[in-house]
Amino acid sequence: MFHVIRNYQRVNPTVVEAFRGIGTATVHEAYNQQGAMHSVIKPIFPGMRICGTALTVKLHPGDNLMLHKAVDILQPGEVLVCDHAGHEEGPWGELLSISALARGCAGLVIDGYVRDGVAIQERGFSVFARGLSIKGTIKESLGLINHPISCAGVVVYPGDLILGDADGVCVVARERAEEILQLSLERDKKELNQIKLLQDGKTIWQLSNFDELARSKGLLEEPLGKDLPGN
Repeated sequence: MFHVIRNYQRVNPTVVEAFRGIGTATVHEAYNQQGAMHSVIKPIFPGMRICGTALTVKLHPGDNLMLHKAVDILQPGEVLVCDHAGHEEGPWGELLSISALARGCAGLVIDGYVRDGVAIQERGFSVFARGLSIKGTIKESLGLINHPISCAGVVVYPGDLILGDADGVCVVARERAEEILQLSLERDKKELNQIKLLQDGKTIWQLSNFDELARSKGLLEEPLGKDLPGN
């Protein structure tokens, strides 16, 4: 078995670009509520966003040797998606961020922690993680690059679409990316129409006809009284 796989398919760059600006929550809903990483994975600073294809990395706990290898082989537009199993050490910092940026990396998603948070923010590199940790790592153990991994509760394959914003991270399987893009765009269009109606005073209850649903569940509602005090 190869530790490092170099040849795999990725989501078409045109499709990736079309996902920019679509919220992760919208994509998650369009994807039949699939692909959401555990909510502990968040941007380390507000405003960070990610949109790109996955370059997957499985690390040995407390060791970042394979992250250095991943940066060495990454292609522009790829997101490093790293399984560090939630360990507290920070295998990523400012120097790796500088190197990744220079090679066109679209960001890092790690089930674990990073350090040098302020410096990473100032460099303009987007990181989604469990949080920050001052603890460092060693460079001794081999891991896996571009094998399927489990990251924060989601199985990620190399080349999958990775989206991240303030709500969290959503993963879309490569082979379904075009389909989910269209469903997401349709959902966005529908919500824009709903916004106009809500601003005119309609409620989601009315627009969704929840009266019918509630009656089917046995909802009992007291009639509005006309002679109560204050009326």
